[in-house]
Amino acid sequence: MATSPILRTHRTTLRRRPARAQETSLTLFPTAARHGNCEPTGSASAPPPALDRSVKHGPELVGIARLAASSFRAEAKRGTEYFLLPVRSILNECHSERMPFRWTVNPYRGCEFGCRYCYARYTHEYMELNGGDDFESKIFVKKNAGPLAERDLASEKIWGEHIAIGTATDPYQPAEKEFGATRAILEKIAAREGLSVSITTKSNQVVRDIELLKKITERSSITIHMTVTTFKTRLARMLEPRAPRPDLRLEAVRQLRAAGIAAGVNCMPILPGITDSEKDLDELFGAAREAGAQWVAANVLFLMPASWGTFIAFLEEKFPKLARQYREWYRGYGYAPDSYKQQMSALVERLRKKHGLGKRSEDVQKRSWVSPQIELGLTTGGERCQQVEEHNAPEVPGTPNVPEMEVLAPREAANAGEPRRSPARIL
Repeated sequence: MATSPILRTHRTTLRRRPARAQETSLTLFPTAARHGNCEPTGSASAPPPALDRSVKHGPELVGIARLAASSFRAEAKRGTEYFLLPVRSILNECHSERMPFRWTVNPYRGCEFGCRYCYARYTHEYMELNGGDDFESKIFVKKNAGPLAERDLASEKIWGEHIAIGTATDPYQPAEKEFGATRAILEKIAAREGLSVSITTKSNQVVRDIELLKKITERSSITIHMTVTTFKTRLARMLEPRAPRPDLRLEAVRQLRAAGIAAGVNCMPILPGITDSEKDLDELFGAAREAGAQWVAANVLFLMPASWGTFIAFLEEKFPKLARQYREWYRGYGYAPDSYKQQMSALVERLRKKHGLGKRSEDVQKRSWVSPQIELGLTTGGERCQQVEEHNAPEVPGTPNVPEMEVLAPREAANAGEPRRSPARIL
């Protein structure tokens, strides 16, 4: 079945198919026909009618925008629409030397949690959607996540490499309860061995998969990075309207650690003037330690241009006295001043030492994938090729969900949605 929209100029050339009318929605692109909505009245082999050259048409959709326009609307609830997005692969390659991993996985595009500061809002713009309300209310579920992950994981390219899940959007957002794309991917990971995997999330829904995660740890290494920006419930609800409460996230960390799964906390981002007081950070670090977190990673707020409108509007409403400072510091996007980042780095390090927390997850056991073909070709008398194994051993990253990312060209983002570099260092 074709995935590109079929454009027609006359209504007389279209007919509805009542049996499938409920499967799709025209809410994204009213001028683009979707699967099951319309087709020529003639036979499948009949040529399409000639276009009326006097009618001006908008630019043709390409890449991920075309795929988004042809996506089925699978469901709608809580004011959110869910679409099934056809993709070519689940693993996406990251080429930047500044990133602590090479492969990323984001089962969903868009995120219902609606975090005011979210840098990934720009990824919706590749689909000709806005990074504001559309990013939070039009969620795209990657189709066939399980089978595609199985195929991608069989590739030699990933052997000895780290796979970071949830680098752009949350893999355990509410859509996961309905569609299970993240679990489908984890099931395929569990069937392999020697992998290095990390999951970054704000959701306690991750505990649903504890048994599956334990199964993965038997053959590969996996770390869970729970993002908690503040321990204050009311403030967290303002910043992250539909994400689980901070105490629920830390309870998830407690359960993960009790199950023997490596887990820590991402204090990301630190928001100047909002979540950066020593008292508040001390409370958060203490709560993380009490929950059994093995490390706390931190980073100061970074803003993408697509995030600025949403975030500054939030500041004007909730923290009007801070809006001017943010305008001076960020000027629409970018980073806080270096002097502020250095100040926060020193504070974070003091709090780590006070609470006995690590900086990253380097101490987690490393396991690498060794190709059986390489072993057969290079071993003698049953001896393993240690040089190959050591060469392929991955470096386990400490904070896979690094917010500072480079904008991809639209053609590069056709199947990605994952940013590709991190200009700022981790605190």
